Amino acid sequence: MTRLILALGLFLAATVTARAEIDIDVVESPGGTTAWLVQDDSIPFVALELRFKGGASLDLPAKRGATNLMVALLEEGSGDMDARAFAAATEELATYISFDVSDDAVSVSARFLTENRDAAVALLREALVNPRFDQDAIDRVRAQVLSGIRSDLLDPDTIASEAFNAMVFGDHPYGTGLEGTEASVSALSRDDLVAAHQGTIARDRVYAGAAGDITPAELGALLDTVLGDLPETGLPQVADIAVDTSGGVTVVPFDTPQSVAVFGHAGLPRDHPDFFAAFVMNQILGAGGFEARLMTEVREKRGLTYGVYSYLVPKDHAALYMGRVASANDRIAEAVAVISEEWAKMAENGVTEEELSAAKTYLTGAYPLRFDGNRPIAQILVGMQMDDLSPDYVVTRNDRIEAVTLDDVARVASEVLQPDALHFVVVGQPEGLDSGIGQ
Repeated sequence: MTRLILALGLFLAATVTARAEIDIDVVESPGGTTAWLVQDDSIPFVALELRFKGGASLDLPAKRGATNLMVALLEEGSGDMDARAFAAATEELATYISFDVSDDAVSVSARFLTENRDAAVALLREALVNPRFDQDAIDRVRAQVLSGIRSDLLDPDTIASEAFNAMVFGDHPYGTGLEGTEASVSALSRDDLVAAHQGTIARDRVYAGAAGDITPAELGALLDTVLGDLPETGLPQVADIAVDTSGGVTVVPFDTPQSVAVFGHAGLPRDHPDFFAAFVMNQILGAGGFEARLMTEVREKRGLTYGVYSYLVPKDHAALYMGRVASANDRIAEAVAVISEEWAKMAENGVTEEELSAAKTYLTGAYPLRFDGNRPIAQILVGMQMDDLSPDYVVTRNDRIEAVTLDDVARVASEVLQPDALHFVVVGQPEGLDSGIGQ
């Protein structure tokens, strides 16, 4: 543990702020895997990020939760090592390896010292290629997942999000929680987990980013070592789905003194030519903290909530424009009304020059601060690839923000903001709100 703490301290000591102008090498391994690299030999440390496109959306019918459970088991032993031996090996090597899953990707994060690179890479390869899926580990991790599912049944935020997704996406995988249900997770067998592993962790869908003390040639060899024995192809990606909502309110009764509301309608995909204008617009509407219109009107002027915000959700197969607010049961109806009014005002009138200038200043100033270490840089590199951006995006991104005009925001606000389609799912015991369209 001491070595791990020292390694992380070394990593943190070498972080550099304001690193948006970085040199990105596009690397192709001998085996044909493409990766982006920011080489930095100032300290003997490397961060590696892998993403396998598809994620939990690739769960097979009636097997919802299989990918989530499978990913949770990747740290629970591989090859000749059981879960305890695997954990001991990572600690001995001062190596960090973690796995995560979203609707659209399985994510792999690794950090290791240069001196331990070969051993750390071998450990990562075993976890990805030869997971054990021991029955005792399956039973233990399944119990943890089931406990989380039961806990979510009592969480208003989760209830609201899942009810909204079910309404919008129906029987598409996006329509249900990636953790699955008690019934679906309880029924999963080891064979189901093996199938999920083979279907989601494959070479035809991998994206890679690295930052730190490693050369392009060394990274290429590393990737072939880690990925070379994975299946060449996995399950096909799921179909796109259009978002179609009707304005109104859906109330989900729940015994709580404070109601939670999730609201939204269709948004813009990440590759839409108006995405940057929508991004700037949303900063002004709901993403800009205490300077945003929603926070000003709902919290500052009326004291209806501690926080309200909006956000663009460009998933791989659907695009949403979403928001969230929580308020006392006797005040949530007013919060819903104010949000709806602000949505309509911006759609009709756009924003002011002062608002646009402030949003640009914040967005361009905050961007370089994201590049504050090897791990964030590696994550950004992977995200850029998955969004089909070019390596020069880190240099041109702020120029694209600055290029957004007042007319651009007005036009996009009138097209993207849809007051008549804005739907609220409210979980609680709201006074003055009933389920219905057009409320």
